[in-house]
Amino acid sequence: MAWWGKVVGGALGFVLGGPLGALLGGVLGHKLDKGMASLQGTEEMDPGDRERVQTAFFTATFSVLGHMAKADGRVSPREIALAEAVMQRMDLSPDLRATAIQLFNRGKADDFDLDGVLTQFRRECHRRVTLLQMFLEIQIQAAYADGVPAPAEQRILGHIREQLGIPEFLFRRMEQLAGMQWEYAGGGAGAGGRPSAPRGPTLEQAYELLGLSPQASDAEVKRAYRRLMSQHHPDKLVSKGLPEEMMKLASQKTHEIRQAYEMITAARKV
Repeated sequence: MAWWGKVVGGALGFVLGGPLGALLGGVLGHKLDKGMASLQGTEEMDPGDRERVQTAFFTATFSVLGHMAKADGRVSPREIALAEAVMQRMDLSPDLRATAIQLFNRGKADDFDLDGVLTQFRRECHRRVTLLQMFLEIQIQAAYADGVPAPAEQRILGHIREQLGIPEFLFRRMEQLAGMQWEYAGGGAGAGGRPSAPRGPTLEQAYELLGLSPQASDAEVKRAYRRLMSQHHPDKLVSKGLPEEMMKLASQKTHEIRQAYEMITAARKV
C-alpha cells in the first residue's frame, strides 16, 4: 500500500504514536481499526523510517499551520487561502485533502499540544535538517500571509525555531525573505491604501535568497547556488522523508534558487 493509502487507512497514524499519532488518529477515527489490521504480518516501522517521516511531516505541517493561523485570535481569509494553496500545490487526493483540512482545524484548538508535536516531529526527522528548515519556511510564509506577523505569531515562530534547533541567523533570513516576497507579490499598500501591483523579485532579493552579499565573488555565488540546489533537490528531499505530494513545494524552491542565480549572473555580465 502506498504512503497516502496508509495514511488514509489509518495504519501510519497507529504506528506513529505520540502527539502526532494522536492528532492523526483523532482525524481518522474508526479508520484506525482498519489501519491496525493492515499491519498484521508486517515489520514495525522505526523512527526515521521514510514513510513514518512523511507522515510526521504531513501531520505536523497542517496542524501547526492551523495553530499559527489562530495565534492572533482570528483566522484571516489570507491564512486560509495559503493553507489551501499548499494543498493545491501538493495536488492532494480528495481523501488526503480532507485529512489536511481536519488537521488544520485541530491545530486551531485551544488545547493543541504545540511542544509535543514539535518535539516528536524533530525526533522523527532524525537530523534531516533540510526537512526541518522547509517545515519552518512553510510556517513563516503562513505567518506573513496577511502582512507583518502579529506579536503572538512572532513568538510562536521563534518558539518553533528553538524547538527545532534551527540557528537564529537562518531563521532571520527566512523571515526577511518572506517579508520581501509578500511585498513584491503586491502585499504592500499602494496609493490610497490599495494593494500595490506585483513588482517581481529584485537583485537584492536574489542575493538574500542565496544567503550572499553583493560583494560576494563569482566563485562564492556559484558555490552557494550549487549547495542550495543540492539541499533542495526534490528527489533528495523525498528520499529523506518529504511526502511525494510535497515535491511541488520543493520544486518551487529550486525554481526560486535558479531564478536568483540567473538574475545575479546576468547582472554581473553587464
